[in-house]
Amino acid sequence: MVNKPSKADKKIAYDAKLCQLLDDYSQILIAAADNVGSTQLQNIRRGLRGDSVVLMGKNTMMKRSVRIHSEKTGNKAFLNLIPLLQGNVGLIFTKGDLKEVSEEVAKYKVGAPARVGLVAPIDVVVPPGNTGLDPSQTSFFQVLNIPTKINKGTVEIITPVELIKKGEKVGSSEAALLAKLGIRPFSYGLVVLSVYDNGSVFSPGVLDLTEDDLIGKFATGVTMVASLSLAVAYPTLAAAPHMFINAYKNVLSVAVATEYSYPQAEEVKEFLKDPSKFAVTAAPVAAAAAPGGAPAAAKEEEKKEEPAEESDDDMGFGLFD
Repeated sequence: MVNKPSKADKKIAYDAKLCQLLDDYSQILIAAADNVGSTQLQNIRRGLRGDSVVLMGKNTMMKRSVRIHSEKTGNKAFLNLIPLLQGNVGLIFTKGDLKEVSEEVAKYKVGAPARVGLVAPIDVVVPPGNTGLDPSQTSFFQVLNIPTKINKGTVEIITPVELIKKGEKVGSSEAALLAKLGIRPFSYGLVVLSVYDNGSVFSPGVLDLTEDDLIGKFATGVTMVASLSLAVAYPTLAAAPHMFINAYKNVLSVAVATEYSYPQAEEVKEFLKDPSKFAVTAAPVAAAAAPGGAPAAAKEEEKKEEPAEESDDDMGFGLFD
């Protein structure tokens, strides 16, 4: 007979496995596993096989193993995992791209019926339409204040009805109605709550940021630094171009207002002394427009003259007759 391992042996093996995974992987997804069945979890493990490992366990045991391993290795970064081990959670150790692994985990969601006493994760709305139920079930709908009518011998819901709101517990009547209608309103799977990466912990929403989002946020930060630097007259790399431009404007203003000059200011002074030079650029445009404009004006004059000649001829013919 094969001796079954004792609880102590199982704990030792679990501790060794968790410590080994902490040493081998620097990226961990902390995922909630509420209402996730064993078959569903096996499918997730199968889908992540190759570069990721899913480890479930009791929070107290995981916290103890992490704390002791951190003391043994001197790696205090592991302690950042302890506050995240709250509720029914599991650890997904991975060497792949965090965003891709998170998306792969999200694929394994399955529909589930509304069970009595369950807290609704979303709003549940019953759509209008034929239910396929016989008229004897009308009283059941009346209890839940759902407007119905009898159509071709079956009960038909007239308008959409918000049956359960998010955060509310599912009652027996609501659960029975959804079961009769064959509606499975909820879907469950591993939900990533936090991301651990080389000691840093951040929200999974960070994984959805694109390169354009990062560039936009960086540009906004640079703009704020430049604005603050200019306001307090403190030089920074972001404000340097603006400071140089403003300084040049001040020097140019002094040169224009005084007899002091330099090659770049001479051209500005020359324009200010003789404003007619501003019209030089506009003259070629007017000249270019003149040749095209003259024929057009001449044609318009010819058109205006032609009707006058025709009217004279008409008058002449009338008089000659």
